[in-house]
Amino acid sequence: MWFAACWMFATQKDGVSALSVQRALEIGSYPTAWAMLHRLRPVLVRPGRELLAGTAEADQTFIGGEEPGLRGGRQRGKKNLVGIAVEVAEPRGIGRCRMQILADASAESLHPFVTASIAPGTRVITDGWQGYAGLGYVHERRSQRAARARGEDPGKLLPAVHRVASLAKRWLPGTHQGPVDDAHLAAYLNEFVFRFNRRRSRSRGLLFYRVLELAVAHDPVRYKSLVASPKPKARPPAPPGQRGQPPSMDRPSAARPWRAADLR
Repeated sequence: MWFAACWMFATQKDGVSALSVQRALEIGSYPTAWAMLHRLRPVLVRPGRELLAGTAEADQTFIGGEEPGLRGGRQRGKKNLVGIAVEVAEPRGIGRCRMQILADASAESLHPFVTASIAPGTRVITDGWQGYAGLGYVHERRSQRAARARGEDPGKLLPAVHRVASLAKRWLPGTHQGPVDDAHLAAYLNEFVFRFNRRRSRSRGLLFYRVLELAVAHDPVRYKSLVASPKPKARPPAPPGQRGQPPSMDRPSAARPWRAADLR
């Protein structure tokens, strides 16, 4: 069942929801399917992965659930500030990306994100926000105020970053059918980055292999670390003569080859 869940997770282009996994694998509990997917998301960040290089754009936006009266990527409300860095291919195109939740938009938060995402010597393009001052890269600052004065669209100063941010904001509610809890947003961003950076892969099987390779090298992810406030379950006493297995084990066997008797 774990192999089947990993295959669904890796081969679906836009990802898969816990409800879809529960239905496809006939899992009796939604929390079980949810926990299976959340055990895969933290492993998707490969240790020692290559930093972005060449030319890169960096910016920040707010990502989170919809709130009445709040519109636009820079209105916080209950949303999270997310730093985004994107490679820019020449003469046109988008390469890899990085995303990370930030405490604020100060230099103390932005500089570590940029240095952890972008290789030294890279040409870095940002807006005129003072938090990017003194980065130490080949730094190009594009002022939104100057763009407005010239009659240009400020939204086109950083087209790669804005494209990735827009895709992420559409992907979250589109695939997972609702707002994402703040405690798990970082894991969902890891999944988005993993999928975006491998969007041109022609082999779904290779992606499946990569997920398994990362999973076996990662430390175990416990259920209690996934839930904010785990509650102990009240277990009724098992009737005499039973081993205490869950009700799902008492159901007749479904047509699932990975549970076939001859494979045990």
